[in-house]
Amino acid sequence: MSSRRLRWPAWLQPAPDSSVAALIRRGKSPWAEAVHLLWSVWVFATPLFGGSYDLRWWLLTLLSYPLFVLLFAKMFLASRRHAFRYALALTTLGIALLPWYPSGVSYFIYGCVSVSFSSHRRFVLFLLRLLAANGVFALVGWNAGYPWQMLVSVPFMTLIIGMITYVEHLGQEKDAALKLSQDEVRRLAATAERERIGRDLHDLLGHTLSLITLKLELSRKLFDRDHDAARRELEEAERVARHALAEVRSAVTGIRATDLAAELASARLLLESSMVHLDYGRLPGALPVEVERGLALVLREAATNIARHARATHARVALEVVGGVAHLRIEDDGRGGIAEHGNGLNGMRERVRALGGTLAIESPQGQGTQLRIEAPLPAPSTLEEPATVSANDVERGRDDGWRPAERHAT
Repeated sequence: MSSRRLRWPAWLQPAPDSSVAALIRRGKSPWAEAVHLLWSVWVFATPLFGGSYDLRWWLLTLLSYPLFVLLFAKMFLASRRHAFRYALALTTLGIALLPWYPSGVSYFIYGCVSVSFSSHRRFVLFLLRLLAANGVFALVGWNAGYPWQMLVSVPFMTLIIGMITYVEHLGQEKDAALKLSQDEVRRLAATAERERIGRDLHDLLGHTLSLITLKLELSRKLFDRDHDAARRELEEAERVARHALAEVRSAVTGIRATDLAAELASARLLLESSMVHLDYGRLPGALPVEVERGLALVLREAATNIARHARATHARVALEVVGGVAHLRIEDDGRGGIAEHGNGLNGMRERVRALGGTLAIESPQGQGTQLRIEAPLPAPSTLEEPATVSANDVERGRDDGWRPAERHAT
């Protein structure tokens, strides 16, 4: 299949920083910009408004239009540093043909609008280029006998369209930068989570497994001399292992849970990209895993609804724990009037109900929406403390040549 793929000549390959390469990185078709060629229909329609399709028009069209298409394509395939050269060539082509070929005005307009593709954020330079090109156009057009109405309307039109295109390209660059920042935040969050999991597992299992090893080795040393003591050591090792198993299960549950702080950061990125500013206060201390996971998923659904449906400009999230109950409040200044069972609220109600809590909604028409979630915190469960090696254990082990320091290193 790859051998049959269409191969472009080297001089038509897109540069890494070209407009076509940017389209490909955003997952769009490299032919997307070709839709602008539809405006070139005015090249062929101009004689309808004055003039005729005579031999000179046909010859100049056959010579100039392929060159125009080539310059237009190179403008999007070339590096941003060099794209201006092709935009300048388009304006030059239009001005050079102006005395004999009125359709060349379309080439000139294309060139002026295309200047914005290579100006980056240097607005003053972009504006100076437009003014200079239009000044030359007006001078050549005046000498060629074009009506003053066209000499005024064409520069006015190119300035307006050029500035609109310039602003649109700035917006596209900012959107691309925002997407990169979102990807970077997710990557850093994933890296931090992996590091946290590694530290937790090391702290959790390192000491516990060393302790189990000590207990088992001590029971082996005592097996021939004191069966009861050896049995006690085995029971202690079993108890430590069960305790370690409970801790591992708790840690795995915490790893699988959704972190509320990470969900708030993700919600802010989502809403900021939708032009909604999000405020949230200080988070309380560590919450039970199940409660934090449930509230994080409710927050995710609420943030999605605000971004898609609320038409808001400001949102706020507040979480506090009072009297053993977590109070989560999510509000926005959007259009309000949401249905009691619409926009994912059923899913949120089910999650809150699973926590044994309640969800209240206030959404008057035109006055925003407020969600109030109350979730009781479960009573803290105390895990059995792991056993430790007593002084008598150490002494009994030493009598048989056992050294705890040799085994306790992690």
